[in-house]
Amino acid sequence: MRLKSVKGWLPVLAGGLLLTVSMAHAAAPVRGVTDSEIIIGTASDLSGVTAVQGVNNTDAIRMAFDEANAAGGVNGRKIKFIAEDMQYTVPRAVQAMNKLLNNDDIFLAIGDGGTPMNDANMPAQFAKDVPNMFPLTAARSMYEPYNRLKFAQFASYYDEMRSAVKYFAQTKGRKKFCVSYQDSDFGKDVLAGVVAETQALGLTVVATTAHRPTDTDFNGAMEKLHDAGCDAIMLGTIVRDTNIIIQTVRKMGWNVDLVGQFASYDTAIASLPGGATEGYYCMTPALYAYPDDPRPEVQAFAKKYKARYGREPNFHGEVGYTAAHLVLLGLQNAGKDLTVDSFIKGMESIHDYKDIFGSVLSFGPDQHHASTKSFLTVVKNGRWVPVEQEALAY
Repeated sequence: MRLKSVKGWLPVLAGGLLLTVSMAHAAAPVRGVTDSEIIIGTASDLSGVTAVQGVNNTDAIRMAFDEANAAGGVNGRKIKFIAEDMQYTVPRAVQAMNKLLNNDDIFLAIGDGGTPMNDANMPAQFAKDVPNMFPLTAARSMYEPYNRLKFAQFASYYDEMRSAVKYFAQTKGRKKFCVSYQDSDFGKDVLAGVVAETQALGLTVVATTAHRPTDTDFNGAMEKLHDAGCDAIMLGTIVRDTNIIIQTVRKMGWNVDLVGQFASYDTAIASLPGGATEGYYCMTPALYAYPDDPRPEVQAFAKKYKARYGREPNFHGEVGYTAAHLVLLGLQNAGKDLTVDSFIKGMESIHDYKDIFGSVLSFGPDQHHASTKSFLTVVKNGRWVPVEQEALAY
């Protein structure tokens, strides 16, 4: 009887073993990915001091994903896009990312705003193998040190400011450079670029001022720089603080060059009422294509964006649209069997991608930084105009 019992159980045990082996070799589930859906998130500023950038960027990303979904999705999957408001503060950014990672189970993050916010959130993202795609900041930490999960879209603040200092020193003969910057990782990256290039040219930074992102009184700061004899002020500022600083300098009757970077390349600065920002310079990794641009693709994008959101897209809307299309292409290249590894390979296979606004972006196995080029622009008649048509690459 015992022998029969044992023999009787052998097929069952064998079947159980086979089932276990089969399950072990089955594909492990990929976070944020189902047979029909890919979950993508962003922690951006939708109501804080940089909302004019975060809202436009996020809206353009959503529009691009909705367009892809309407066309059938990517390899049979639709994009589910979740946007969280971090109000340009680190605590809220961490809270937003915790939700996206632990509640929403996102596959990747795109367009996360702010240098200090990204720096705070990337360790948690990478611990869960979640790529950080095209954050809305040009800080070097978005691609340095190299990490397989980091993909950056822009020339860095550091390189932008090195190029700017070199141009103003060699072309316009400026020798006394000053820096007014936000006391944050973002502002310090701008400061580092100015310091590095002035030292390379045998010059020095003669004075600096640092402030909080929410500060609104710059009278004392600008008086300090004026007394130092600055002939060029390099700004590590975004939108509101840039506008206030420019207005403060103009009210002083001080004719000094003011030079910003990507974070202040915004129509909210160029079109400031009263023309206070006329003559303000800015380095930018790409040129803003106004809605009246002659290119049909640009006009179609601007028309669709305005019809949907009731306003014209700004520069940060355009870079968001490009970022979303790059991610869509990477997902397409990854194929049906989507994993983080296949997505990364899909991104790394993108070479000389030309967006509708004129940028050319490339990636590779050791190159997750799309471009090192930047342009010098200036405000003329309420619009951004290139000073030089050719890009400056440091």
